[in-house]
Amino acid sequence: MKNFRILLVVSTVFLTANSAPAQTWMLTSASTNLSWSAIASSADGTKLVATAAGIWVSANSGATWTLTGAPNTNVWVAVAASADGTRLAAADGYYGVIYTSADSGTHWTRKNVPNLGWHAIALSADGTRLAAAATDGFIYTSADSGTTWVSHNVPAYDSAVWVASSADGTRLVAAANAGYIFTSTNSGTTWQSAGGPLSTFLYSVASSADGSKLVVGAYEFIFTSTNSGATWASNNVLNYEFWRSVASSADGNKLVAVASSTVVSSGGAGNIYISTNSGTAWAQADAPVRSWSGVASSADGCKLVGSAYPGRLLVYFGGIYTSQSTPEPQLNLKPASNHLAFSWIVPSTNFVLQQSSDLASWTDLTNTPILNLTNLQDKVVLSPTNSSGFYRLKTP
Repeated sequence: MKNFRILLVVSTVFLTANSAPAQTWMLTSASTNLSWSAIASSADGTKLVATAAGIWVSANSGATWTLTGAPNTNVWVAVAASADGTRLAAADGYYGVIYTSADSGTHWTRKNVPNLGWHAIALSADGTRLAAAATDGFIYTSADSGTTWVSHNVPAYDSAVWVASSADGTRLVAAANAGYIFTSTNSGTTWQSAGGPLSTFLYSVASSADGSKLVVGAYEFIFTSTNSGATWASNNVLNYEFWRSVASSADGNKLVAVASSTVVSSGGAGNIYISTNSGTAWAQADAPVRSWSGVASSADGCKLVGSAYPGRLLVYFGGIYTSQSTPEPQLNLKPASNHLAFSWIVPSTNFVLQQSSDLASWTDLTNTPILNLTNLQDKVVLSPTNSSGFYRLKTP
């Protein structure tokens, strides 16, 4: 193995705006009259999929939306997307059907699953592993993009269940409405209790890419774990919100939670809160008060998207909102097999890996990053030079 000489790695962001947990949330072109029920995002936040009287997709971060050919009479309550946004899955809570798409929503295929009251659906980063949760503690999993399914009877005390997946699909977490959490480390083959009752009425769950950091939204509380569910911390966020949906960045550091309403809200609406330290502290986002139904995050946690439905008595409009904060990707270096492996979480804006020998003159590297589907990081492998080298990430 070569002896590497002094090497300095620099991660640089050339933007004038200051970094912030989340910038102002902006309304997209999606209709404000539809009852948006669920939303999902690709790793870079470019491709979005949302449900409301049909399934809608966007290929430009929500700037424009297209109604897909999926049945628009179904009650779509859950949707999921692969890391590249190509493979999609949607679950219906009334007719009890699951549909998938392998071409970003252009075509949809109904899957052979039992007619159950589905509540949630999750996808692995490559879209081949699925987990769908329904009433009475039933969770079905598939390892072949939904062609065949296996039933798992999680002891969820006859309550509705929500489910989230690690990037590789091996680690699953299920949140039961009765207040109990269950985890699996073998794609759902076996399940272990991970605490409870945490609270009655658990509404949503999200996971980091490796499954070690978890977040659960509930009535009045947000629960977080940094050890795969071994222990949980309660986050009593202001206003006693009904935390309808939660989302996590790939590393689990950046979390977002949206509320459908508050105890004191007369119009049936809630707020958005954000954490940048795995749930230790939360701050209210600069977002309008809405009846939020869903939220999704890019891998870096800097591009967020939330869906809302019209509030009671139409006091509040529905719609889909997005937020973009300044990414500051960390450039990681690991020597491997006489090579240098550089990696960083998939950014929500473009970055270019550069090289320099003197820190004065920089050259863009033309190596195409390869997406690691186990941690949602871009990776570039280089042959080291015999002199000192300097590397950085730069916005174009």
